[in-house]
Amino acid sequence: MRLRLSGGLSISPAIALHEGVILSPAKPLMNIHEHQAKAVLKGFGVAVPRGFPAFSVEEAVSAAQQLGGPVWVVKAQIHAGGRGKGGGVKVVKSLEDVRAEAKRMLGMTLVTHQTGPKGKLVQRLYIEEGAAIARELYLSVLVDRETSRVAVVASTEGGMNIEEVAHDTPEKIITIQIDPATGVFPHHGRALAKALALEGDLAKQAGVLLGQLYKAFVEKDMSLLEINPLIVTADGKLRVLDAKMGFDSNALFRHEDIRALRDVTEEDEKEITASNYDLSYIALDGEIGCMVNGAGLAMATMDIIKLYGAAPANFLDVGGGADEEKVTAAFKIITADPNVKGILINIFGGIMRCDIIAEGVVAAVKEVGLKVPLVVRLEGTNVDQGKQILRDSGLNVIAADDLADAAEKIVAAVKKAA
Repeated sequence: MRLRLSGGLSISPAIALHEGVILSPAKPLMNIHEHQAKAVLKGFGVAVPRGFPAFSVEEAVSAAQQLGGPVWVVKAQIHAGGRGKGGGVKVVKSLEDVRAEAKRMLGMTLVTHQTGPKGKLVQRLYIEEGAAIARELYLSVLVDRETSRVAVVASTEGGMNIEEVAHDTPEKIITIQIDPATGVFPHHGRALAKALALEGDLAKQAGVLLGQLYKAFVEKDMSLLEINPLIVTADGKLRVLDAKMGFDSNALFRHEDIRALRDVTEEDEKEITASNYDLSYIALDGEIGCMVNGAGLAMATMDIIKLYGAAPANFLDVGGGADEEKVTAAFKIITADPNVKGILINIFGGIMRCDIIAEGVVAAVKEVGLKVPLVVRLEGTNVDQGKQILRDSGLNVIAADDLADAAEKIVAAVKKAA
């Protein structure tokens, strides 16, 4: 199962279909806007077009005036791809058109294949100088957890239809593996140039660019860097025309400059609350809320819910050492999702004690109530005490013996209540 990343950004299907790579959902990535990503890359020497962010129509017009004409690109800034197809990227040739497009985009709800049907509210723009595009290429860098390498994914078929390329002609997507113990060598640059069908000076530029991107990727603890498109300009230069970045949330303590770029308005409120309690939570589109300890067990729980004919509403790992406060917060987060029609709590107590889970669940239900079916499967440390706490609580809890039994019971209870 492929997970939506925090804030709506998802791995490009070009990567997912070609490599089968899934970023670990143990903690959501922190994403940033295009204009911020380009500023980060510029700090590593990467060539990007000039541009300015704008939070109002007047700022958009002023930015265009500063850039000078005759062509500008007005870009909606949201944490999702597919903006061009959704009407969030427009090329204009007059200040009047800059004003008109800025007025249209600011405050609009932009719907793309990555935002879902609810879309995202556009609250900022990026006004960029126009570019004379000769070719559009695709390039991304990410962590390949299967090989423990940094994967560079490249294609000559960049642009808005990269998903179709991945589906119809996957042979046009090439992957280059870089061992983090050694870093980038010249042969990696040559391999990238070949993958992108670049020769002569452009091939040399590709080698330089790869070194810059790899350095930025590693030094800033990124988990995903996607450039689509990477363009060849009419005068034979490589330029990054769009950039998306996702950062490893576990490493943000090392990067105050990156943390400062966080835009919480782009994130799910439940995910923000979860981060405040150091809970690993990712909202999904299903109807079964899940509370589990351990990322692997959480993935298995979501898979078996699918097996029994339903879909998980979230990934939620309370961790191995959660206390009653964390468990209570986790339960509140799950019940705050209006899509949740049933809750499955699946705990294997090692470091985590089953009685702590039970006490947290009882406390949360007493505070927020319980309006949907609840199935609890407890096993491990203090399991008998945990089960006794739930029995004595008087709550309408459905007990389960094992994971399959739990999944079957919660799916059946939800269908019965529907």
